[in-house]
Amino acid sequence: MTLINSILSMPRVYKRFISVSIDTLFIFVAFFSAFLTRLADASFLDTSEYSQVLIALWISTILLFTKVGLYRAILRYLSVHALLTILTSCLVSALLLVVFGYYWDVFIPRSIPIIYGTYLVLLCGGTRLFVRLIVSQRNNKQKMRVIIYGAGDSGRQLVNLLRQGNELHPVAFIDDEKRLFKTVVNGLTVFNSKNLSFLVSKMDASKILLAMPSATRSQRKAIIDSLVDLPVEVKSIPHFEEILNGSAAIDQLRDVPIEDLLGRDCVPAKPELLDANIKNKVVMVTGAGGSIGSELCRQIVQQSPKSLVLFELSEFALYQIDKELSELVAAQGLNVKIIPLLGSVQRLNLLKAVLKSFKVQTLYHAAAYKHVPLVEYNVVEGVRNNVFGTYYTALAAIEAEVESFVLISTDKAVRPTNVMGTTKRMAELTLQSLSAENIKTRFCMVRFGNVLGSSGSVIPLFKRQIAEGDHVTITHPDIIRYFMTIPEAAQLVIQAGAMGKGGDVFVLDMGEPVKIVDLATNLIKLSGLEVKSADNPYGDIEIKFTGLRPGEKLFEELLIGDDVGKTAHERIMTANESFLPYSEYEKILQKLDKACHSFDHQQIREILLEVPAGFNPTDEIGDLVWNVTL
Repeated sequence: MTLINSILSMPRVYKRFISVSIDTLFIFVAFFSAFLTRLADASFLDTSEYSQVLIALWISTILLFTKVGLYRAILRYLSVHALLTILTSCLVSALLLVVFGYYWDVFIPRSIPIIYGTYLVLLCGGTRLFVRLIVSQRNNKQKMRVIIYGAGDSGRQLVNLLRQGNELHPVAFIDDEKRLFKTVVNGLTVFNSKNLSFLVSKMDASKILLAMPSATRSQRKAIIDSLVDLPVEVKSIPHFEEILNGSAAIDQLRDVPIEDLLGRDCVPAKPELLDANIKNKVVMVTGAGGSIGSELCRQIVQQSPKSLVLFELSEFALYQIDKELSELVAAQGLNVKIIPLLGSVQRLNLLKAVLKSFKVQTLYHAAAYKHVPLVEYNVVEGVRNNVFGTYYTALAAIEAEVESFVLISTDKAVRPTNVMGTTKRMAELTLQSLSAENIKTRFCMVRFGNVLGSSGSVIPLFKRQIAEGDHVTITHPDIIRYFMTIPEAAQLVIQAGAMGKGGDVFVLDMGEPVKIVDLATNLIKLSGLEVKSADNPYGDIEIKFTGLRPGEKLFEELLIGDDVGKTAHERIMTANESFLPYSEYEKILQKLDKACHSFDHQQIREILLEVPAGFNPTDEIGDLVWNVTL
C-alpha cells in the first residue's frame, strides 16, 4: 500500500511515463509470447527484420494508445468505455502486426496476431483493472459504508456516482420487489427489506440512502417507519420532479423530507380552479414576503396573471421575493409584470390608492402576525395588524371594486385561547359581516393548520437542536398539531378562493394530527442518534419539556360547529358559521379602535371576550408594556 500511495501522489507526467514504460514491456512480452505459444521457439526473432517489425509495432501502438487518450484516463475511475477503448486499440495493434510483417516480408503465422492481441488485451486491460481494484479497495476502507434502498434506475445511478466519490461506499441494495431478491445489480446484491436489521449489522453500515424519487409519500412513510428504529442515519435523494427539471442532482443527499414522515400525498390540482381568479388578471398579495405569501406568489406567477402586486411591510422580505420572482419570470419567459410595493395594511389610504391605481381584480390577504406568544406580548399591534389590517384592506377592496378577496386564516381561530387566534377569528367575522351587505367584492376565507417550513414551524428548530447535539425542546408531551406543506396549502388556498360565492369559510383537510413528541423522536432516530431518557441514559439527544407557552393549546381544531359541507375539491370543505350584522360589528370595531389608541388593555380584553369569537383565555394579559406600567 505504501508503494501505491507514493505512485498515486506522483505528478501526472511521472504517472504517464510509468504507464508508457509498462505498456512498452507488455508489447514486447505479448510479441514474444505469441510466437512461443504458437511455435515453441522464438530464437529466430533476433534477426533485423523481426526487430524492425517489433520496433514499428511498439512505436505505432504507443502512439495509438496516446491518440485514443489512454494515458489521460485516471485508473481509479476506469470505466467500461475505457476498457472497450483498450480492446479496440489492441485489436488495431494486432492488425498492424500483420501489416508490418507483410511490409518486411517476415514469416508470421496467421494465428500469431490473434494470440498477440489476446495477450496485449489481458496485460494492458487486466493490469489497469487490477490497479483500479487495489485503489478502489484502498479508498473504500476510508469511506463510510452505506446501504441503498431501491435497486431501480435511480439506485443504480447513485451507486456509480458514489463509487467515484470519496465519502460513501455502497455495500448492498434493499428492495421490496421480489423478483430482484438475491440478484446482483451493479456488483451489489439485492436483499429483502425484511432482513434489513441483520444486514445493517453484518455490513457494518452507517447510513441508509433512500433512492426512490418517484415513490408516493405514503409509500415513503411506510419505508421510513421501518427504518426509524435502526441504528443508522437515513438520507434521501431529491424527489423525481427536482431531478427531471434539473434543480437537483441525484447524488445531492439530504435529510428525509419532513413531509415524508407525515405520509400525506398531494391531490392533483384542478386547473380550472387555479386559473379562475388569476389568469389574465391583476392579482395582489399582502404579506407577499412571508412563508405563505411568498409561496402564493410563486404559484400565482405560473398561472399567467396580467400582473402581480407584491405588498409587503418588510423591505428585506420584499426584496427577496421580488428578486426571486423576477428571475423566475425571466428564466421561463413569462409575460407577467411584477410590482413590488412597500406598505402596511394598517394604512387605509395607501391600500385604496394601490388597489385603484393598478386595478386589482383578485386579492390574497396573507399579511398577519401569526406567532402566538409574540402577539400575547404585543397585544395592541396584534389587534391593529390582524383585525384592523384586514378591515382596512377589505374596505379598500370594496371601494376599488376588487372582484375576489381571499383571507388566509388559521385553525387557531377556532375556540381561541390566545389573542392571535381571536384576532384571526375577528378578521373572519369582518369579512362575513361585510359580505352580507350586498357588495360586489366576493369575500371568502381559508382556514388551515400549521405549514411545514414556515417562519414559525418547529421543524427547523428541531433540526438545529439535533445538529447542535444537546437537547430538543417541546412544550408538552401530549401536544398535537395538524401539518401541511406550504406548496400544498398555497395551491389549495387558490382553488378554494375560486369557489367562493361570498362570505364562505373554507376549511382545508389537514389529514391526521401529529404528536409533536413522536415527530421529534423520529427526527432524532433518522439522524442516526438515540433519544436520551431514563430508560436509555446513554442516548444522544434528550427531549426536554418546557411547558405550554402563553395562549398555547394542546390541540387545534378546524371547525367551530359540526355544520360542514363538501366542495368540488376533496381536500376543501366549507363551514357554515354564525356572524354579526355589519352595523353591530362596526360598533365593536370602533370601541376596539379607541381601546387600542389609549392602550387600555383591560378594555381590549373585555371586548375580545364579548365578541362572538369564542375567546377563552388561559392566561392573564401578557402585553409586556402593560405589565411593566402596572
